Amino acid sequence: MIQACSNWRSYRRVPEHAMPHEWRSWVLDRGSLTKRLIRASSGQFRVNLKHYGWAIPSHDESRILGIKSREQALIREVELLCFEKVWVCARSVIPCSTLSGEERQLQHLGTRPLGAYLFASRAMRRGPIELAKVNDNIHQLGYARRSVFTLHNKALLVSETFLPEILNYHA
Repeated sequence: MIQACSNWRSYRRVPEHAMPHEWRSWVLDRGSLTKRLIRASSGQFRVNLKHYGWAIPSHDESRILGIKSREQALIREVELLCFEKVWVCARSVIPCSTLSGEERQLQHLGTRPLGAYLFASRAMRRGPIELAKVNDNIHQLGYARRSVFTLHNKALLVSETFLPEILNYHA
């Protein structure tokens, strides 16, 4: 999985030097990424599950979710493919305390898109978007965003890394 650098930043308004224009329509869109990817690929969209299980989130992820460091959470890492090419890598961190009530369903997503579940919920609220540049130690590969979503006042963190392939399509 490609990892965003650790220096996440939030902006009231993203300055031009922080992100080139061609990335903005994808990375800064606050709507359903799942719907947009399906539309851009004319339905040739799928989720490839890379990792799913209980693990200890990073210190930064624990902090933003307000959980104890070393507390395990359900972590799901996926690739979002359009036309059988990876456009987005996503990582979700779901604290145990979130997996109660209606949100128990989050334990059984499999290859279904999390975004479809989140944006279908009237209880969903999205916090501010934080941004990071993504590197492989040599080249800049793209941009990432993350947000804390709440469902019935229970938090989960979603991080999405946008890869250059996505720039070839508009939707």
